[in-house]
Amino acid sequence: MTTRRRDWPLLTGLILLSVVPAFGGALRVAQLSGGAEVTPEDERFFAAPVPVLLHIFAAVAFCALGALQFAPEFRKRHRVWHRRAGRALVLCGLAVAVTALWMNTFYPLPPSDGPLLMALRYLFASAMFGSIAAGFLAIRQHRIRHHRAWMMRGYAIGQGAGTQAVLLSTWMLAVGPTTQLSRAVLMGASWTLNLAIAEWLVRRRRPAPAVPVPATILAEA
Repeated sequence: MTTRRRDWPLLTGLILLSVVPAFGGALRVAQLSGGAEVTPEDERFFAAPVPVLLHIFAAVAFCALGALQFAPEFRKRHRVWHRRAGRALVLCGLAVAVTALWMNTFYPLPPSDGPLLMALRYLFASAMFGSIAAGFLAIRQHRIRHHRAWMMRGYAIGQGAGTQAVLLSTWMLAVGPTTQLSRAVLMGASWTLNLAIAEWLVRRRRPAPAVPVPATILAEA
């Protein structure tokens, strides 16, 4: 499968945004499967590893598939692949949202987090689930424009981990370690920033309103 040159900036940006959380997920998988020492911070993952493993694998697939889905030229040239990958994208995205909600509910809250971050995770995981479900229903009803808009919103939330890695690392380099409050604010700002960009793209791509044709022209035709 080939891509046009105009797609590469978008694909490169999305893939780079996915690299850090994907690397972190790989380390987590290695930790859980390699018998690493259990620390108080990681104890909850060892006690119930299945949800976090499902979350990691689904999130990596979701970000990778989504990067190709939103490249316009690639999508046009590979319509069959786009439809098939889209089904997998929906399943992976819903799995990411559901496992996020499960972990937020049942895993003990680590010291670095707090009630505000917990509430934000509920909010954005629910928004991600709702966006992807709305996108799936829209394509079933052949509402293509609405489908793309909702899937872009869901993908933006799913890519929040990449933006969070950038903002949190920048904060630690410039300011120092985060507190519960600053960590929650930065993570919430990452999801919000991604959603704002997605919404801007959605509104920018809306078709221009149809210009009414004067009756005189219609009569002459």
